Amino acid sequence: MFGPITIPFDAKILVNTLKLKLGVAMEDVELAMGEMCNVVKEHYGGSHGGFIAGQVLKYSGFVSAEGSLNRTREPDHDIAIVTYWRSFEEHERSHADELFHLKFAALGELCTESRELGYELLWQRSEEHTSELQSRFGI
Repeated sequence: MFGPITIPFDAKILVNTLKLKLGVAMEDVELAMGEMCNVVKEHYGGSHGGFIAGQVLKYSGFVSAEGSLNRTREPDHDIAIVTYWRSFEEHERSHADELFHLKFAALGELCTESRELGYELLWQRSEEHTSELQSRFGI
């Protein structure tokens, strides 16, 4: 549940950002999200669909002064759900399914906004591999 994940280079990446309603407890969000994520893993992963892996992120309240062009703007979300799929079409099929709709609707009741954008991976590298390349090629 909390182990490392390996992402194939050709994976399609979907990032869903959620803005919570005022006064919503994080415990309620965690329960609804846990149920939804379990449905995705059990019903759309492996041979059942194109789900590869996922991550759930909670905005922690800091903004990088060095990595941001507009530091003064508050984020438009509280939580991000990042999922990795074999194809965008498999993602869409899974999310059109009634079982997913039920779980996502429960999470949606706790939010004022949700937006899911798709990305293609252009580059990935880990520190481990970077160190290996540096020692091998002297860079």
